[in-house]
Amino acid sequence: MKRKVIEIDRDKCVGCGLCVNACQESAIELVDGKAQLISEEYCDGLGNCLPECPTGAIRLVDREAKPYNQESVMERMKDQKKSSQAPSPGGCPGRRAMRLSRPAAEEKTRSGETSTMPSELNQWPVQLGLIHPHAPYLDGSDLLIAADCCAYAYGSFHKDFISGKITVIGCPKLDDRDSYVEKLTEMLKANEIRSITVTRMEVPCCSGIIGIVKKSMLNAGKIIPYREVTIGTDGQIVSDV
Repeated sequence: MKRKVIEIDRDKCVGCGLCVNACQESAIELVDGKAQLISEEYCDGLGNCLPECPTGAIRLVDREAKPYNQESVMERMKDQKKSSQAPSPGGCPGRRAMRLSRPAAEEKTRSGETSTMPSELNQWPVQLGLIHPHAPYLDGSDLLIAADCCAYAYGSFHKDFISGKITVIGCPKLDDRDSYVEKLTEMLKANEIRSITVTRMEVPCCSGIIGIVKKSMLNAGKIIPYREVTIGTDGQIVSDV
């Protein structure tokens, strides 16, 4: 069949590895210091790797290719996860999956010092577009999926929502909803998620985050304990269901 797949110019490739991290299907690897498409069956043709390449070595082409094989991709990712090869830490530090350790909060009582509220963030990264769906911290987690603005509007967001959860953030108005549905669907399929809490702002454009999450659960074929919280622009909780 004829479809879109990536093509990599090895002469332009500098081996930075950014495309490896950007590819959510693990279709690209560094071979002899150069990026290489491992199998056209792993390439979905969406081109998430293109904007990450600093030298323009990658392009999308229409050509005869085997169909994209989602089952093969999932099996490949499972094998990588078992062998601790996924996600790869190379390339952009912003995509490097890390579990964070937070020391117990200490109140500063000495004269001239003020106490600060500690961060409750448990992992990095937090942006949905950067999180690898097979990141080890996802399996067995309680997931918080938050619209970007919530943490700024609600003063105790860390303590009341982030604490004890793996946090995923995104903007349903400005970001690509279809890519978010695809990413979340794969995330839910690949991991045993114990619960999902969704926080959104009361403004109408923020309702899209609810649709993204529900469509992803439907696509994944999983029923997961679910909580939905709406936060007002005045910083108060409008609804909690």
